[in-house]
Amino acid sequence: MTATTIIQTIPLTKLVASKQNVRRTNVTAGLDELCASIAAHGLLQSLSVMPVVDGDGAETGKYHVIGGGRRLAALKRLAKEKRIPKAFEVPCLIAQGEAEELSLVENVVRERLHPADEYEAFKKLQDEQGLSVDDIAARFGVTPRVVQQRLRLGAVSPRLMKAYREEELTLEQLMAFAVTDDQERQEQVYGRLVGGYNMEAYTIRRMLTEGHVPASDKRVRFVGVEAYEAAGGTVVRDLFSDRDGIYCEDVALLDRLVDAKLTEAAVQIGQEEGWKWVEPQLEFPHGNRMRRIQRKPVALSEEDQAAQEMVQAEYNELSEQYEGAEELPDAVDLRMSELEALIESFEEKGFAYDAQDCKRAGVIVCLDYDGNLRIERGYVRPEDEVSQERPARGEGIGEEDADGEGDAPEADEQDEPEDEGMKPLSDRLVGELTAHRTQALRLTLGENPDVALIAVVHAMASRLFYSYADASVLDLKPLTGYLASHADGIADTKAARIVSDRHEAWKKQLPEKAPDLWTFVAGLDHDSLMSLLAHCAGQTVMAVQQPHDRSRTTTKNADVLAEALALDMTQWWEPTASTYFGRVAKPRIAQAVEEAVSAAAAENLATMKKQAMAEAAQKRVAGTGWLPAILRTRGVETMSQREERFPMAAE
Repeated sequence: MTATTIIQTIPLTKLVASKQNVRRTNVTAGLDELCASIAAHGLLQSLSVMPVVDGDGAETGKYHVIGGGRRLAALKRLAKEKRIPKAFEVPCLIAQGEAEELSLVENVVRERLHPADEYEAFKKLQDEQGLSVDDIAARFGVTPRVVQQRLRLGAVSPRLMKAYREEELTLEQLMAFAVTDDQERQEQVYGRLVGGYNMEAYTIRRMLTEGHVPASDKRVRFVGVEAYEAAGGTVVRDLFSDRDGIYCEDVALLDRLVDAKLTEAAVQIGQEEGWKWVEPQLEFPHGNRMRRIQRKPVALSEEDQAAQEMVQAEYNELSEQYEGAEELPDAVDLRMSELEALIESFEEKGFAYDAQDCKRAGVIVCLDYDGNLRIERGYVRPEDEVSQERPARGEGIGEEDADGEGDAPEADEQDEPEDEGMKPLSDRLVGELTAHRTQALRLTLGENPDVALIAVVHAMASRLFYSYADASVLDLKPLTGYLASHADGIADTKAARIVSDRHEAWKKQLPEKAPDLWTFVAGLDHDSLMSLLAHCAGQTVMAVQQPHDRSRTTTKNADVLAEALALDMTQWWEPTASTYFGRVAKPRIAQAVEEAVSAAAAENLATMKKQAMAEAAQKRVAGTGWLPAILRTRGVETMSQREERFPMAAE
């Protein structure tokens, strides 16, 4: 069928949408952008119309728009917003023929602009016409970020753009190269990767940002990107990443800013709190061999005591009022959070460091895992310790000898006084008598489980919480192995932080002097006593498998304990390229992916280079709960095992 067209202008008021327009899906998509474009550039493409006829076939003076329904909707909106006249003259093609066929031709027989041409055209608007990002965004009805993304893609190396046009690069890969505007660097990385099997977007980004510090790094979080830039630091912004898309290039400047901010905080603490020393460090010096003194209880002022009682009363009232409620109202939830913070602040006021302790102890100012300021107070260096000389046999052992903080030694109240001039008992006899006493203690303690429990907890706590304490006759020596020498960064893990917080919570409750510990432990209720025992026992666990353990007894004993505890390591560890996949052979990587996901998911891994394979494995295994055999607990299912048994639930 032959169709002819005639072009003329028609008032907008005489144009109506046609039901014969074949575009019926997403007819309003992108209407904001279209309105902005028409307002800025005018109507660049005519509408296709056909006369509206009445029942007798006579023309009514109005026209059906069979091609350009979105343009018509945009013009109508502009007229309604009074940005163009209601009778705006619209250029139209008066089509003759089948309306639906002509509408189909207009929508099908056309080729969309190649994205590469679009990106380069946007770049020319900025480079040749001097338009700002906001100007371009307004003209095309898009957000400034969309414009920035297109400009960044338009600035990619011509060599890479040519590869994209020829479909040798995907859009995702092109966006990865656009993480930097250094075209020479882009081409270097492209040259290293082209023709290989590891041209994955994350590999490209990693290579282009080598030597940079991501915004997720705790140093950047501590200083802040804005402060780093204000100091003259340059950043690389990945406009195509939803998070962690900023990288600091000047690492030396960043470290100087971190050091300056830590030092500033250290100086302020030193001026305000009166410690002997305050030392700024990036990382907390685990294994420093320094003793930590404890805070002492102090009485609150009458004003604080009254305020604490009011806050606690309000908190108790709200707790009772909403007891059993599945969800608290937002206002109540917020108020209870505020009250909890106030209660905690009053509890903190109830403890303070002794001024004499501050004169020989110090503070370490460092960063925690999330980049927040971490202030660790009360550490005594070995050279600042009070002399710990042991008294001669027969002399008393004062408090100072028990915990390093007492007065001069006093006579032992249990020693039987001797007349002047009488020789002390011989060493041999003393040894013999105390051996008999020891044997009797072993017998009677073995027959009294209640006292034995107190004695064991007391012995463990005295050695774990009190330096130089020798307050127990039980020959239990609980040791806390230094794990940082076996696994870098382990002290900043979730599990380590929880253990540390629990230890500090117990420290606040224990008496300051070691000789007072027995009375404290003996006075605990059964649940508290068992909790302290469990914590102390947990501190002594050492299940690190050593090369010299030929029989692997450590692993066997750890397995027994893990089964008893139903230990689920997926809560405390996950396999990544750095923690596992990058440190094992390629066959083991493939085996892990096959176990965690499927054989199909592991098929193409073998063709990759080691680092790319490790990173790909990390992505594929993420969220499956897979663990290497050495971390699995018999009887405790991993997530992938549960999904295998319950496939419908997994879906």
